[in-house]
Amino acid sequence: MKSPLFSATTLAALCVAGHLTAANVPAVPAIDPNALTELRRMSDTLAGAKAFTCRTHVVMELPAGNGQSLTLFPEGRLALRRPDKLRARYDGDAPPLDFFFDGSTVTVYAPHARVYSTMKAPSTLDAMLPELRRVTGLRLPGVPLLKSDPYRTLSRDLQGAVVVGDSRVDGVACRHLAFRRPGVNWELWIESGPRALPRRLAATFTDRPGHPHTIIGFSGWNLHPWLTDSLFRFRKPSGSQEIPFATTLKDAGR
Repeated sequence: MKSPLFSATTLAALCVAGHLTAANVPAVPAIDPNALTELRRMSDTLAGAKAFTCRTHVVMELPAGNGQSLTLFPEGRLALRRPDKLRARYDGDAPPLDFFFDGSTVTVYAPHARVYSTMKAPSTLDAMLPELRRVTGLRLPGVPLLKSDPYRTLSRDLQGAVVVGDSRVDGVACRHLAFRRPGVNWELWIESGPRALPRRLAATFTDRPGHPHTIIGFSGWNLHPWLTDSLFRFRKPSGSQEIPFATTLKDAGR
């Protein structure tokens, strides 16, 4: 099935070739309700899960300081339990980084350097995530998908929303969506089946120098994991040292 975006692009090309007049080309709405429906389906799936685990595979462009962009490939494992628990482990191109949120405290541990940082945090994921970024500058990949209502965050200030068409990600049938908002153009690939899980998220940050680009792939979804409190609680490893947040993130290459 061709999407409205694909059809409009094709018709525009024909128009340029002289086969159609502008009056014959159907208008495509800036905000396609079908794209919002798909976004809501995904949001309802994640919001309805009391807990979940998944793996992330990231392609990230970062400025190198000499005018060149570097491409990094971090990988992660996430475990979330609503409303107040999050555990993450990131490795790959950069040294490993462990993240703990137990409902009252956030701890980030860099095992390679054996250093960690801790801060008191609000008691919910929704409140903790923006506070974490404000205090430390750390933004976890795919943050909107971790909130209690992803749709509320993702649909805010939209200037464009279209259904690109049908696609496949790692062999899974998906709907490919594209969105625009001030400062970022982003795309989402959502499972076409009843689970409506996100399979890929791509973002281009138009408000940053060089317009860096990030792609996050999601796999291994489990919406009914057994997660104990101890998973989210940081236990200080022997010989590790507590230091300020900025230093820990630098030591972890983040």
